[in-house]
Amino acid sequence: MNNYNHAAQELRSFFTHVFLWMAIGLGITAGTSWYVFQQSPVILIKLMESPLLVITLFFVQIGLVFWLASRLLTMSFMGGLTLFLLYALLNGIIFSTIFAQFTHESIALTFLIAAAMFLAMALFGSLTTFDLTPIGTFGYMLLWGLIIGLLVNWYFQSEVFNLAISAIGIILFSALTAYDMQRLAFFGAQLQRQHQEMYKGALLGALMLYIDFINIFLMLLSFTGKRRE
Repeated sequence: MNNYNHAAQELRSFFTHVFLWMAIGLGITAGTSWYVFQQSPVILIKLMESPLLVITLFFVQIGLVFWLASRLLTMSFMGGLTLFLLYALLNGIIFSTIFAQFTHESIALTFLIAAAMFLAMALFGSLTTFDLTPIGTFGYMLLWGLIIGLLVNWYFQSEVFNLAISAIGIILFSALTAYDMQRLAFFGAQLQRQHQEMYKGALLGALMLYIDFINIFLMLLSFTGKRRE
């Protein structure tokens, strides 16, 4: 019984660190976005008027996140943390354009809806006894198609296609949230008594869930966001 309680406590500690680092990442992204919108009009205008710059930063983001996800467990914790926070900061700079395009009320409402969806799917993933591995495998395959679709629509600028991509994205990242939570529960259990590795594993989990939440929010914003006049 004592071993069971200790294992449960270790797993709770693991998820506490996961959500702590995720919250810090989201806070940096939100704070940076608001700061750039309010205090750095030159950067904001450059982003709004330079689609090529946004696409370049988009590819930098993708490269950074895939590289970080594949190397985080093999690098030092501080090195991984620095890159994670840098990724959150870069997202904040890019997402500053959201404040210029949508009303603050619709952004806040979308954030609350995204948070509710994320928490519901995270809870489902942590409690279900159904193996979500097939869903996760298919989801990550579909993710590449979604990225290609976003790039294609950047050229064609179709509102209907954009809504279709957003709808698929909401379903996709909601499913990946549940899958990632289930995978993290297994991962955390495997890392018990390996404290240094657990810290790095928690940081990797924070990165995964951060990406899920951010994308649920962005996809939802296409539906619930009220654009400025």
